[in-house]
Amino acid sequence: MTKKSLMDRLAILSDAAKYDASCASSGTSKRDSRDGKGLGSTEGSGICHAYAPDGRCISLLKILMTNFCIYDCSYCVNRVSSNVERARFSVEEVVWLTTEFYRRNYIEGLFLSSGIIRSPDQTMSDMVRIAKVLRQDHQFRGYIHLKTIPDAAPELIEEAGLYADRLSINVELPTDGGVKRFAPEKRPSQIRGAMGQVRATSEGYREKSWKGRKKGRFAPAGQSTQMIVGADGANDATILDTSSTLYGDYRLRRVYYSAFSPIPDSTAALPLIRPPLQREHRLYQADWLMRFYGFDAKELAANETGMLDLAVDPKLDWALRHRGDFPVEVNRAGRDMLLRVPGFGTKTVDRVLRLRRDRTIRYDDLIRLGASLKKAAPFISLPDWTPRALIDSAGLRARFAPPAEQLSLF
Repeated sequence: MTKKSLMDRLAILSDAAKYDASCASSGTSKRDSRDGKGLGSTEGSGICHAYAPDGRCISLLKILMTNFCIYDCSYCVNRVSSNVERARFSVEEVVWLTTEFYRRNYIEGLFLSSGIIRSPDQTMSDMVRIAKVLRQDHQFRGYIHLKTIPDAAPELIEEAGLYADRLSINVELPTDGGVKRFAPEKRPSQIRGAMGQVRATSEGYREKSWKGRKKGRFAPAGQSTQMIVGADGANDATILDTSSTLYGDYRLRRVYYSAFSPIPDSTAALPLIRPPLQREHRLYQADWLMRFYGFDAKELAANETGMLDLAVDPKLDWALRHRGDFPVEVNRAGRDMLLRVPGFGTKTVDRVLRLRRDRTIRYDDLIRLGASLKKAAPFISLPDWTPRALIDSAGLRARFAPPAEQLSLF
């Protein structure tokens, strides 16, 4: 068998990493090498593109260390029983790729995951060594995200947080039953235990000593997770409830949703077609509402099917189901209610609150403040605007939903 070149393996292992969506690079501490003593930076604009909260595009080398795996998770294309082309990087090769790609201005950081080879501890140890060599030997100051293996020894997970900006541990599926059914070698309790360890360790490192000093730097960008949508039959209400619990119990920075993609030679228990990408999009919107707009998970997919409406966004869907709470008087309503107005974002609401301290807000002011009045108009009232009967109109939803399309018969 011919040995694969480094570039051939890079093509295989970068393609294998595409199923992992959790590669955002926001929230880490600011570091750069302008003092001439290191390599890389977490600042500036720059092979995966992630976006920081301020809109900057961050380029990451996104790869698996290997797509060999001793586990046989039904939904994973890299499972041990899968007939895919296998490849593996050594620790030194990943370090070389990262530093050389950075010097060529291709990337600003590394997103590293891996299949499990030999044992969880062996694999985690190699991943930690990659981060350690980059930080200590090459003084790499760019962004590093390590996909943590929950079965690994606690001391390895703690060491990973000393060198990585973010750690992530995948919960895999929304329910424990789904994990036991499709990934029987993985234990949900162990996954949650590892997430709890990362939270506790992070909090411990932030605590100050009696001298007022912190213990050190541990995963400053926090931890994230990812769950597969549409593989185990869980509805959106269940998915959002799981996410809400994860945010509350483990202080996650982010939950990522990945629409299940059918894979060759999989079990007949898995769906034959992938769920619509619009469902993944709606889950991200609902997740955003829970994190920044004060919505509870149970409010968002509150119909008999437990599914989000694919035709309209979750915030608009909630408003249409709660028309009795509208119209909102923009000059008098509290922040919590203003955040529930369709077409009002968090920045718009903050601007409204600041401006109305000085004067009465009118319709034209909202345009300048960044509100989307196409959505907001039926749900607000102002001195020079009232929706009258529009809020109770039977055709209100049709104003926002996409028009029906004639499907092809062929």
